[in-house]
Amino acid sequence: MSWFKNIFKKEEKETLDKGLEKSSQGFFEKMTKAVVGKSKVDDEVLDELEEILIASDVGASTTIKIIERIEERVARDKYINVSELDSILREEISRLLLENPHAGSGNIDETKKPYVIMVVGVNGVGKTTTIGKLAHQFKSEGRKVVLGAADTFRAAAVDQLTIWSERVGVPIVKQDMGSDPASVAFDTVQSAVAQNADVVIIDTAGRLHNKVNLMNELSKIKRVMQKVIPDAPHEILLVLDGSTGQNAFEQAKQFTAATEVNALAVTKLDGTAKGGVVIGISDQFQIPVKYIGVGEKMQDLQLFNGTEFVDSFFKKR
Repeated sequence: MSWFKNIFKKEEKETLDKGLEKSSQGFFEKMTKAVVGKSKVDDEVLDELEEILIASDVGASTTIKIIERIEERVARDKYINVSELDSILREEISRLLLENPHAGSGNIDETKKPYVIMVVGVNGVGKTTTIGKLAHQFKSEGRKVVLGAADTFRAAAVDQLTIWSERVGVPIVKQDMGSDPASVAFDTVQSAVAQNADVVIIDTAGRLHNKVNLMNELSKIKRVMQKVIPDAPHEILLVLDGSTGQNAFEQAKQFTAATEVNALAVTKLDGTAKGGVVIGISDQFQIPVKYIGVGEKMQDLQLFNGTEFVDSFFKKR
């Protein structure tokens, strides 16, 4: 069975439930307080719900969208019992996630060989770990993977990626610290073509202090790779740390302005109560959340499934 097929095995679902436990508990504790002593969904309950969603890092504009949809249902049905609020909220958030035109598009394009993934994101979000876990997942499917260490500004980044390449058992292309990142990317794709690899994953530097420099650097990496593979990269994967909440929104804004991000990975959801950030980011940026990190083990980087995510988020413990 392909790991990328949208099939949730029992252990994956259990991992997802556990990974979203803190987010879910925090949400339901606030919800319970908000509706205590109330029988119907009225303006007061909706005001409380709005505050809870914003506190759960869903984001202001997405929260307003959800509240407006619930208001429409209240106006249409005249009377909605507070006991129905959970299921209504679950339905509306599921609909919102499915409205992202690329929701659930998890597979790689088999017609592209090698399929080139350029990974971007600030330092500390779990970028290198995500690359290592992805390499493991691809390799476990029988795909040949090559890694490229194009974050040449930090020796630790190259060392960390090298450790992952050894752990997973896949080749890595690297140069000396301070080398031109585009040169590393060029060597990586050239090596991947020579080895008849299926997937190339290239790490890049995560600096946001100057957006123009970042934009120029990423553009140069793309141009140089295209000398070998004209339509590379096929995927620009932005890695965001879910535990940073609203800061993840800001990073998404900066990187989507700097380069054409077409996939997202949201990490570290298991250690935080800020799981709502996935809902807001998917809605606001209309870029598919492709992967979520819900634990430290290799298999705890999961293909994002909106329906299953909402189910776990609203699971009463």
